[in-house]
Amino acid sequence: MDYTEIAYEVADRVLTITLDRPDRLNAFTWVMHRELIDAFDRADADDDVRVIVVTGRGRGFCAGADLGGGGQTFDHTEQLEQQGEHRDEGGLVTLRIFRCTKPVVAAVNGPAVGVGATMTLPMDIRLASENARYGFVFARRGLVPEAASSWFLPRVVGISKATEWTFTGRVCGADEAHAAGLVRSVHPADELLPTAYALAQEIVENTSAVSVSLTRQMLWRMLGEPHPMSAHQVDSRAINAMGASPDAREGVMSFLEKRPPRFTMRPSADMPSFYPWWDEPEFS
Repeated sequence: MDYTEIAYEVADRVLTITLDRPDRLNAFTWVMHRELIDAFDRADADDDVRVIVVTGRGRGFCAGADLGGGGQTFDHTEQLEQQGEHRDEGGLVTLRIFRCTKPVVAAVNGPAVGVGATMTLPMDIRLASENARYGFVFARRGLVPEAASSWFLPRVVGISKATEWTFTGRVCGADEAHAAGLVRSVHPADELLPTAYALAQEIVENTSAVSVSLTRQMLWRMLGEPHPMSAHQVDSRAINAMGASPDAREGVMSFLEKRPPRFTMRPSADMPSFYPWWDEPEFS
């Protein structure tokens, strides 16, 4: 796919996905949703990509849905009549990020409103510029939270903060987002991407790609389990599989020999036989 609303750049085993409609503050469109899904598909298939950093071009991260359609922007009646269903495009993006086998770092460089905020929730680590602003503004537009954020947001910041932000629809600054745990840290604008890349390189240089891929899915998917036995079952299978793997042998020997590890296993080909251990729900 040729991208027109995002940029896709790989350097030093880190993929940067840049939302690229700066004249519209990177407002989200149907085209952008298709390009983002394709970019994550492409990244998962490429073992040279170890970490994904998502940021925005210009002074905004993403101003939310493009409202150029006016009052009919969110009216999907015609599509429902013709096709029988409409899938929330923001939700399709966040579900794809949720399934990603690579760590995802959000480098939020400016306002992140509506889907601009909710698309970051399934990303693993969120960093913010001092210029960042967050707004879960749906109730102020006569809408409700989308992009599966009613699942993600309370898990990231807790139910009390999630209800406050979504009920009031107010926009908050980076410091409030940091205090609530939505972002890991706040940085001057010129330090945001260097910090994100330094974090990405810490992962690239020191860890097994398969270990990180398994760990990402273990952590996210255990959030919805009712009992720790579910985690124990998956942990046991995973530690048994990885304990006998070339990466585990390399991890131990590199530690004993006091040298950097040279991990060789690939998420595209070397995931354990029990993976995936879940049944993906169907939309119905």
